[in-house]
Amino acid sequence: MNAQTRDPSAMDRFKSVLKRHRLKATPQRLAVHEAMLDLGHASADQVGEWIAARSDTRVTPASVYNILTQMTLLGVYVHRFSANNKMYFDVNTFRHVHLYDTVNNDYKDVMDEELLEMVESRIRGKRYRGYKVDGVDIQIICHPTTRKSTLSR
Repeated sequence: MNAQTRDPSAMDRFKSVLKRHRLKATPQRLAVHEAMLDLGHASADQVGEWIAARSDTRVTPASVYNILTQMTLLGVYVHRFSANNKMYFDVNTFRHVHLYDTVNNDYKDVMDEELLEMVESRIRGKRYRGYKVDGVDIQIICHPTTRKSTLSR
């Protein structure tokens, strides 16, 4: 369960974003966001499966993907690409690091301000000819140890 799920105002903030962009709070959009709040990181397929199992709302796979993409463009989610060539969406748009499990294609958020600051301070003074740095996205690629382990979302 994602930390935002426990925040009762998360859905209200989502509705405010929709309203600000003159979009309706349709049952489909609300169901997708509810799934993302619970899952944290998910592909469109995973969101569709979550909705099918836990919601009365019916949403086509194409609509799920379109809603996720639209919300990413609005800054509600961030997209991530995985080793299995699927796009995953992240409901947490704040500064953080990811552990990416290449075996299970799972993401886990890691709060490591020291690492982020170290990398950002190193980049701050650098110039990359023809490019302007927009931000830093750290993804630590890993796999489960020999113990049975799965990253929590």
